[in-house]
Amino acid sequence: KILKVNLTDQTTDVMPLDEDMARQFVGGRGLGARLLWDLVGPAVDPLSTDNVLIFANGPMTSSGYQTSGRYSVSTKSPQTGTILDCNSGGSFGMRFKNSGYDAVIVTGQAKTPVYLDISPEGVQFKDAHHLWGKTVSQTTEALAEKNHNVLCIGPAGENLVRFAAIMNDKYRALARGGPGAVMGSKRLKAIVVSGDLKQEIPNPELMRFIRYESGKMLKANPVTSQGLPEFGTAVLVNIMNTMGIFPTRNYQQSQFEEADAISGETITDTILVKNTACWACPIACARYTKTEKAEGEGPEYETVWALGASCGISDLIAVTEANYLCNDLGMDTISAGATIACAMELTEKGFLDSNLRFGQADLLAPTLTDIAYRRDLGNELAEGSARLARKCGAPELSMTVKGLEMPAYDPRGLQGQGLLYATSNRGACHMRGNMIGAEVLGLPKLIDRFQYRGKAGFVILNQHVSAVIDSMVLCKFINNAVSDEYLARALTASTGVEYSTGDIHRVGERIWNLERLYNLREGFTRADDTLPRRLLEEPVKGGPAAGWVVHLEPMLEEYYRARGWDKNGVPTPATLKRLGLDNL
Repeated sequence: KILKVNLTDQTTDVMPLDEDMARQFVGGRGLGARLLWDLVGPAVDPLSTDNVLIFANGPMTSSGYQTSGRYSVSTKSPQTGTILDCNSGGSFGMRFKNSGYDAVIVTGQAKTPVYLDISPEGVQFKDAHHLWGKTVSQTTEALAEKNHNVLCIGPAGENLVRFAAIMNDKYRALARGGPGAVMGSKRLKAIVVSGDLKQEIPNPELMRFIRYESGKMLKANPVTSQGLPEFGTAVLVNIMNTMGIFPTRNYQQSQFEEADAISGETITDTILVKNTACWACPIACARYTKTEKAEGEGPEYETVWALGASCGISDLIAVTEANYLCNDLGMDTISAGATIACAMELTEKGFLDSNLRFGQADLLAPTLTDIAYRRDLGNELAEGSARLARKCGAPELSMTVKGLEMPAYDPRGLQGQGLLYATSNRGACHMRGNMIGAEVLGLPKLIDRFQYRGKAGFVILNQHVSAVIDSMVLCKFINNAVSDEYLARALTASTGVEYSTGDIHRVGERIWNLERLYNLREGFTRADDTLPRRLLEEPVKGGPAAGWVVHLEPMLEEYYRARGWDKNGVPTPATLKRLGLDNL
């Protein structure tokens, strides 16, 4: 069932989950996209009362299957104007599912700050004046009780920073694209969930078998059984740097001379306290770390890159404490770090009057704090790098796609990754069908990372599988070891609906095309399926990827044809009919 919450008049309504919609879009990201299509149109400003937040779990959530503790949020992004979804781990998703709801749709705007208390008994609107202005850790500690989980925003969300995150369980984030700003615009400080309603599994015997077999696959895979548990996601730092695809100083270089200082190996040797894991996750890739001044979870690979190499900073302690600060203030570390890196280049090239320079570790924490509270230069940085660079007269120095900052893989040495970034529906994103497995790690098989002919099919398949995993809602890491066939069987066991491998790929294709339709309705065109000029025109100067740019245009033409879209990137009537989207 779906809970609809109107903050304006503090009313609620419960409606049944449409079974046909669930079959076609599963849950999580897919369900959120389908609901958002009907609820938020092109005339809606993302920070207005008319935008919505759709929190959704999936049919796998709380099932006990590996990594099934996740949930998602869908909304219209205040950073990009695109459709947006994010998902997060921890244990909030499990408790959300056990409260008895498949989705919560938050509409309207509270007159004064509130938080929601959701349980199987219903919803309570509670005053949040005493919480407004508090950090994520302060808010979580104030609301946390036994068997209750807390989701909240920090000062960044309250101050409508365009890349503000929604945090749950203190350290986990719905981070990209600014969902925290949407929540702040609604004056919704937090959501507390409780409940112990157990999910009914239609085929428990099959689920037990699939869980057992999936466990064996995860133990046999070196990434999920050794690399991630031992060194966390930052194990990728030295790998990417060695291959010449570790973006440095706002993508001006592709290797960082001091990469090892911020690597997973160095984190493990110097500041790691223990591994931590999300609910029902055997991988345990998260790091609980401690410095002399603070402690908490992280930093992850993307964070050590964004706050480290991207800014020319190799001080692990400064990067780690900046990570803690981003979590507590409620900000996306990728966009925060990439925006600071953009400001550093703008300053060094004379487009911006500031004291920011590459390598200045001592300025990380104060700059992040200024962003969250929109103080001084921080007010400009809070708009994100695309708006900042455009205002400074140098839009080409913003490393963004559709307004979203790029993550930690230089696509000049990963041609498929470049196509993925350009076509991602929420802007530059590695989590929308990551090509690192195929182009770097050899999962499921290694393909030539510099080849650009024939890449479209690989990217499209990864995008479809990614959409399904986000809709089930599971962690992407599981697909390093568990095949699509077993994911289909797990979905069959949890829903009672027969899904084959081809069926889940078709579900992913349906979701991807719906998101594309949403963005087209918002006014996005083929011209937005591109990359920063630097990556298309400036060859890598040295290292293994020397001399390469992204050969996007031939890949894009191949991609559109393979998708059944016309030359302008619009799905054809035949494609929409085949996917059951012709009635939208």
